[in-house]
Amino acid sequence: MSPVAGEGAPRAVVAGAGGFVGTALRADLESQGFDVVTIGRSVSNPSHVSWGDTAALDAAVDGAAVVINLAGKNVSCRYTARNRREILISRTATTSALARSISRATTPPPVWINASTATIYRHATDRPMTESTGEIGEGFSVGVATAWEAAFFSPDLRGTRRVALRMAIVLGHGSALAPLLGLSRVGFGGRQYDGRWWAPREKRAAGAFHEYRPTHGRQMFSWVHLDDVLAIVRRAIDDPAVEGAVNVSAPKPVDNATLMATVRRAVGMPVGVPLRRWMIELGALGMRTESELLLKSRWVVPERLTQLGYEFRHPELAGAIDAIVRPAR
Repeated sequence: MSPVAGEGAPRAVVAGAGGFVGTALRADLESQGFDVVTIGRSVSNPSHVSWGDTAALDAAVDGAAVVINLAGKNVSCRYTARNRREILISRTATTSALARSISRATTPPPVWINASTATIYRHATDRPMTESTGEIGEGFSVGVATAWEAAFFSPDLRGTRRVALRMAIVLGHGSALAPLLGLSRVGFGGRQYDGRWWAPREKRAAGAFHEYRPTHGRQMFSWVHLDDVLAIVRRAIDDPAVEGAVNVSAPKPVDNATLMATVRRAVGMPVGVPLRRWMIELGALGMRTESELLLKSRWVVPERLTQLGYEFRHPELAGAIDAIVRPAR
């Protein structure tokens, strides 16, 4: 239900509101009439709560209409031991802090929506992963995802409905699409090939290295437009049937070759040089990120949302990318 003017603004508590999705979500909630209270590492305004202030966090959560947690260190970084710890703790510690505040609330929020990731599923080239038949993968990123969801679902919070958004790559202005657009504009928008590469023993042992798989640029790419993320959050707030883990991914994922051909068409570049593993690794090193983000095959479909009758605003990749690129021209 949307807030009604004159009834008093319901409170939405949003953690991680400063990121790409969080900034858009905050604006969307405010446009619906919510009084948005944000949670972060520093206090910048009266409607902001610091993670270290337990009393303020408890007060914000108590009586809130919805709690939404998007907090977590950006995974587009080098998977050093320090960054791996921060990626994990920034997700599990914040989720656990919210769970404790909700458990202490006199009037607990009726719904708590927590970010998760479609990366929780295995590298898949044989079939799509759904909520009911998907197989959990292995390695560092999967370990983070499973620990994150455990921190979310394990506490006994019977008065609060919980929804974990297993989000695919979110597309929009300033999203992960930007580097692919940039590569395509200068002629390097071909498919991305896996290959053999060296990694330190410690990194392999931690599962933080993408092991070679002969996908030949046919690894799957699951995605979702930001407009649909916002609409799905609205649906999750309003609909009691939305509960548990939900795949937030467009219904028509594509392979890497199709992805890059679509991006090239959107920017008007007829050719694209393919990128080999060694080129991807050197580029990732220079950009302080990891090759896994391009080479893992993520084949995820929104079974639960489809069952609930959700209609995607952007079901096709070409239309989604055009909606992003055309206004920016």
